[in-house]
Amino acid sequence: MSKLILVRHGQSEWNLANRFTGWWDVDLTEKGETEARQAGELMLAKGVLPTLAFTSVQKRAIKTLNLALEACGRLWIPVTRDWHLNERHYGGLTGLNKQETRDKHGDEQVHIWRRSFDIPPPELEQGSEFDLSDDPRYAGIDVPRTESLKLTIERVLPYWEEAILPQLGKGETVIISAHGNSLRALVKHLSNISDDEITGLEIPTGQPIIYEFDGTQVTGERYYLKDS
Repeated sequence: MSKLILVRHGQSEWNLANRFTGWWDVDLTEKGETEARQAGELMLAKGVLPTLAFTSVQKRAIKTLNLALEACGRLWIPVTRDWHLNERHYGGLTGLNKQETRDKHGDEQVHIWRRSFDIPPPELEQGSEFDLSDDPRYAGIDVPRTESLKLTIERVLPYWEEAILPQLGKGETVIISAHGNSLRALVKHLSNISDDEITGLEIPTGQPIIYEFDGTQVTGERYYLKDS
């Protein structure tokens, strides 16, 4: 038996400011750092100790992973950082205050952009201050201009199948420190959640979610580590 630990990064500066973040690289707040440490302390207390780690190339997820691993005495385990685990790209909404966007475009339109399964926000303009096409971490990558949840799933799942699932098949205890939508993609797949239902699923910050595996097959339903 092996375990998969999913952790959404702790509160970020733009979570606190109520801004659309997506691929833009923002730091954790003090509260976010505390959430990350508490996740690691919980893993230590419950004896669920990762042997391999995966995260995105965004600092809020990387720092969450590092703080959690330090708290459970596992900073030494191998870590893979990959852009396929990045947050969903919010396109032209990146950087905008969510309430101001609702005031401008209306609640219904913003709800569609945020929560529909396959309708992406407007594309980010080339040359925008939030354009990451020249960021060295994405060298050689066709950086998206916008993404729906469906498009996010289409990049997350192949990476899951190729890089992460085989490690669970070997009996590793794997932690993934990532983002609300990249983790939503995995939960949708692993828990067989419909397109309609997944858009309403919230992934809380800093709360480890556990899946148990027998080889490469999920056994049972996911649960929060704090409830075990």
